[in-house]
Amino acid sequence: MLDAKTIEIVKSTVPALKEHGMEITTTFYKNMFAQNPEVKGLFSMEKQQSGQQPKALAMSILAAAQNIDNLSAITPLVEKIGQVHCNAQVKPEHYPIVGKHLLGAIKEVLGDAATDEVLEAWGKTYQVLAEVFINKEKSIYESH
Repeated sequence: MLDAKTIEIVKSTVPALKEHGMEITTTFYKNMFAQNPEVKGLFSMEKQQSGQQPKALAMSILAAAQNIDNLSAITPLVEKIGQVHCNAQVKPEHYPIVGKHLLGAIKEVLGDAATDEVLEAWGKTYQVLAEVFINKEKSIYESH
């Protein structure tokens, strides 16, 4: 569970996510694929080129931030993304790679606005969200 201060900080980033979300996710994918090419096969390059995947991720991050104090509100989104992740063979060991590059992209795009406090709050939030997805995907993998 996230503490009240972390929730407050994450919610305070909603305007920045609305304004810079696509730039953050585009930067995230570019950096991740350059530094961890082994994960590239887990993603649709067609959806990368069309901008569909960066947009979907930006909207998912925004939804998580807006509902960080009520994550059950994004359960349908988690279900949908969990299925996509399982179809792509995403595993728990991929989540630290994604987290590293997501936080890096937030810092790169937002610059000084991505204070240590903001990055720490998003780091904690990412860990909670990663666990939600890992648990959902575990149940999907086990049911097949």
